[in-house]
Amino acid sequence: MSQTAQHTDFILPFQIADTAVRGRMVRLSGSIDEILSAHAFPDPLSELIGEATALVAMMGAALKFDGKLIFQAQGDGPASLVVADYSAGGALRATAKAERTDNLPKGAAALLGKGSIVMTIDQGADMDRYQGVTGIEGETLAEAAVSYFKQSEQIPTVIKLAVGRIQEPGQKEQWRAGGIMAQFVPGEGGTRERGEAVLLDSEEQEIWDRSRAFIETTQDDELLDPSIDAETLLYRLFHEDGVRAFDPQPLRAECSCEMEKVSAVLARYSKEELSDMVEDDAINVTCEFCRQTYRFTPEGTPIAS
Repeated sequence: MSQTAQHTDFILPFQIADTAVRGRMVRLSGSIDEILSAHAFPDPLSELIGEATALVAMMGAALKFDGKLIFQAQGDGPASLVVADYSAGGALRATAKAERTDNLPKGAAALLGKGSIVMTIDQGADMDRYQGVTGIEGETLAEAAVSYFKQSEQIPTVIKLAVGRIQEPGQKEQWRAGGIMAQFVPGEGGTRERGEAVLLDSEEQEIWDRSRAFIETTQDDELLDPSIDAETLLYRLFHEDGVRAFDPQPLRAECSCEMEKVSAVLARYSKEELSDMVEDDAINVTCEFCRQTYRFTPEGTPIAS
């Protein structure tokens, strides 16, 4: 049995032979179906949210500390904001805001328009946040993410993302998402600068070009089809050079909202402000991520569900 066969939602880190090309593959099944089903957005927006979730999972899994990676894409298009975050341990959540939900175009560029990508690393309450910001470039979210790495971190990167509905025999149709990314990452302790122009000599450039070309051949169905396990796909892509897969890291849909946090926020408001929030004799607060609704009395006291 492959090491990913027992998982349906996971990150699989890998390395191409003994080179400096390292990558991660993501497969999302139940987690992305839970995230997207909670919102019931039109398909073009659901697909974009799914891509953002797969992307932040692959990037967040590289964090070496307890914390959170937050991906935001904001623009002047029909979808003004897409947010996805990964918390250490594999928790994922995502949402979006749209100016309209009818007749939405497909693709990141058409949905987001002109705007920016913001990556935030949150290491906890007592640590400074790191934030990188770049403009949205490219037609797809994968292209925009590659541009982000090129501009902000000068790391050669290739990314493929796929989102769609899959129906397995005897089961209902559900959303799935998948992705694969690789980067040229020199060994720690080196003195060379990062960056494609200065990092790669002719031999390294050839290694990187081959790896990038192989990943760019990956098809959507290969990333989404549950009958193609992750190790099989890696072997298809890199059997000529050799590839080593590491232990998979499980993923799950999990929101960080809770009654106590919402109650603490409401406690900051005056009685008059709370009164303005009352509808049908209660204050109802719905989480933008998981759509869970919390109910409070007009005075801000939690109402048990």
